[in-house]
Amino acid sequence: MQFALIDQTRIEAKPGLKGTCPGCGEPVIAKCGTQRIHHWSHTGKRECDSWWEPETEWHRAWKNKFPVEWQETFMPDKRTGEIHIADIRTAHGLVIEFQHSPIDPNERNARQSFYGNMVWVVDGMRLKSDHQRFFKNKSQLFPEIGKPFNLHRPEDYFPAGWLKGFIPVIFDFRSVDGPEDFYCLFATRLSYAIVTRITRDWFVQIAANGELLRWFLHMAKEITNIEQQTLRQVAMQRQRQANNDFNRASRMLRYGKARRR
Repeated sequence: MQFALIDQTRIEAKPGLKGTCPGCGEPVIAKCGTQRIHHWSHTGKRECDSWWEPETEWHRAWKNKFPVEWQETFMPDKRTGEIHIADIRTAHGLVIEFQHSPIDPNERNARQSFYGNMVWVVDGMRLKSDHQRFFKNKSQLFPEIGKPFNLHRPEDYFPAGWLKGFIPVIFDFRSVDGPEDFYCLFATRLSYAIVTRITRDWFVQIAANGELLRWFLHMAKEITNIEQQTLRQVAMQRQRQANNDFNRASRMLRYGKARRR
């Protein structure tokens, strides 16, 4: 946890400080060692958010691109009574979760259902195999910034665990080939995914002004139209093939009867 309350003011962890958790009101102490990033930790109990995980410098760098009041937003679950902490929740109601460590599919689905309007930003540099896979095949991509394109065999580019789902996933391949290595993936019901190459600055800007959520909704509508059109075409092709097979079988049957006469 990056912030705690001291005299009702949000304060970052510093050596020797004690504070209160903004979510559950329990005491927390500043952990400022050399092995992990400075953070606040609950005393004598587990973290109040069951989805909590240790943060990295990558997390903090991303969170600090947004206003402090949007960071670490505590959101109570009215159904279970649990408290969950969104990495970023914008003034427009969009949650942004920055994911570095592996995540169980069940927890991922639970977070998506709970937060609703959200987007994942995934650290594409966490595993050597992840960024090697991407940069090995990247030369086959020729995307224009901001222009969606169909990506067949997305598993050749991105971690397989993130390829299915209804929530946009942004992959951050940082500090290897420049700031342009930032790709937003939209899963589809088809045999391919839809991917858009974007820039970090553009992402942060439209998240701040509220346009990001509208863009996602627009993309979801476009993808639905593409899916419906493609599925109709497939259905028509199958029907034509079935008609051709039927006509062929009918001709063969008539030809066989004619020869027997």
